[in-house]
Amino acid sequence: MDGNFNENDLSRVVEADRAHIWHHLSQHKPYETTDPRIIVEGKGMKVWDQKGKEHLDAVSGGVWTVNVGYGRERIANAVRDQLIKLNYFAGSAGSIPGSIFAEKLIDKMPGLSRVYYANSGSEANEKAFKMIRQIAHKRYGGVKHKILFRDRDYHGTTITALSATGQDERSAQYGPFTPGFVRVPHCLEYRRHEQDGAPVENYGVWAADQIEKIILAEGPETVGGLCLEPVTAGGGVITPPDGYWERIQEICTKYDILLHIDEVVCGLGRTGTWFGYQNYGIKPDMVTMAKGVASGYAAISCLVTTEAVFDMFKDDHTDPMNYFRDISTFGGCAAGPTAAIENMGIIEDEGLLENTVTQGHYMVEKLDELAEKHSCIGDVRGKGLFIGAELVEDRDTRAPVSEKMVQAVVGDCMAQGIIIGATNRSLPGKNNTLCFSPALIAKKDDIDHICAAVDAALGRVFT
Repeated sequence: MDGNFNENDLSRVVEADRAHIWHHLSQHKPYETTDPRIIVEGKGMKVWDQKGKEHLDAVSGGVWTVNVGYGRERIANAVRDQLIKLNYFAGSAGSIPGSIFAEKLIDKMPGLSRVYYANSGSEANEKAFKMIRQIAHKRYGGVKHKILFRDRDYHGTTITALSATGQDERSAQYGPFTPGFVRVPHCLEYRRHEQDGAPVENYGVWAADQIEKIILAEGPETVGGLCLEPVTAGGGVITPPDGYWERIQEICTKYDILLHIDEVVCGLGRTGTWFGYQNYGIKPDMVTMAKGVASGYAAISCLVTTEAVFDMFKDDHTDPMNYFRDISTFGGCAAGPTAAIENMGIIEDEGLLENTVTQGHYMVEKLDELAEKHSCIGDVRGKGLFIGAELVEDRDTRAPVSEKMVQAVVGDCMAQGIIIGATNRSLPGKNNTLCFSPALIAKKDDIDHICAAVDAALGRVFT
């Protein structure tokens, strides 16, 4: 490390953390007798904690965010310069970095044309939900207001975003929820045996058809939007089966349903394309994004829409209610789009989309090799550097291993200095998938180290 903290300083920091910080996704009782972990510094794909221990980060900041790696002076310098010139003005006016990034972003998203800035993925998704609801009132007398979401998908932490979550442990104890959200089945082919009537052949089309059945049961005239992740993230890293997205597109067109793609995790290169949906020929009406947009160097999220959606909010300028009556305070921060411009530049200049495809294939191969050695690996799946390995007690029954054993694997890897992830407080009885999302700068040597740690951990936990 080359940070400026000394041992005494860090002791004070640890005690201040223990006394005052409420950590995310954490049970704090253990911190009464053990020290909380403080991440002090990061460089490339490595981070160091308060004890000076080095870790190789295979989850890009813990929640698939730091796409271009740590310590990027190019981004930091640009943000500093922008903050001195103009740090903030509300989104009711424009800014130079906001306009420039919007232009660059739209260039990567053919068919889409408008960018609405916010500060988090949850907030971006809320904006999309509000647009769908406002369109329902403007054009359909409020009837076409229902929003469909998928089992195992996740769209954010707010109450309305949780109303659209397919992860029951995420939403447990936070109801009652916003009405008008309807769950549809997942498309995890590995677990098709748990779905009544699921075929072996053409499962993808069948899975999409189950959504159409729910639309018909609810009444197509009541359904305004369908919100889906292109590759499900925290619900188990679920890649869509063949034929699925083509059929989804047909269904949305047939019933005049706005297709909202949540790219909060997949966006900005994670799957080897600029956006996950671009792997599947989808033509969305709305796309939301956050995490990798600026790789965590500044807070930013975006809702991107077609011009057709945008036009619905200005077709009658004489109506004082006929515009999107919404604001995101910190959507007006100039640091976000400034960091995003440089983040995108790094991805382009260093060929990180191509690297993501190459290293993603390599990582899947390495995990498949581990599956030949460890029978507890039931399925390896993913796209680009967005990969999951589902752990099972028995490959024939596909019974999930206990969450305790999954966390033991994660903990063993951490002890080895490798940070990996796992489905966490998502699915009752099925938090059994190891999750990997190393930075897009990953090389074969990094992948080898990650997989070697997993190999050793599996060998110790599953003895």
